Amino acid sequence: MKLMQQSPNFYRVLFNFFLVAGLCSCASWTASDLKGSNLIFGSNVTAIEKIQAKPNKQATVYIQGKVEKQVPLMKQWAYQISDSTGKIWVITNQGNLQKGTQVVLKGKIRYQNILIAGQDFGEVYIEE
Repeated sequence: MKLMQQSPNFYRVLFNFFLVAGLCSCASWTASDLKGSNLIFGSNVTAIEKIQAKPNKQATVYIQGKVEKQVPLMKQWAYQISDSTGKIWVITNQGNLQKGTQVVLKGKIRYQNILIAGQDFGEVYIEE
């Protein structure tokens, strides 16, 4: 009989416990989502190696990695981002990313070809 006379706070705590337990059980993380020191936030993150192997100029991707270099441009910034699979340049309006910072960025894949003596020395990059 005492169980029925519990305070509303007891039921609120019990409800929150089951809510959190239920949400945690719905997570779709796998062991492959955790790659060493690079924490993958979800399956939407694309490895840099895959972007450079098949540059789909129409695709929008999320990348996660560490800021290696930063270069100021006229009205934008260029950051070299690296993950465990490679490095890629990202062009963005964000001017506050510090070297060594872990970031997750979203952008469109771009390719700039540079022809020298008939050879293409172009590079794949991401434009946020």
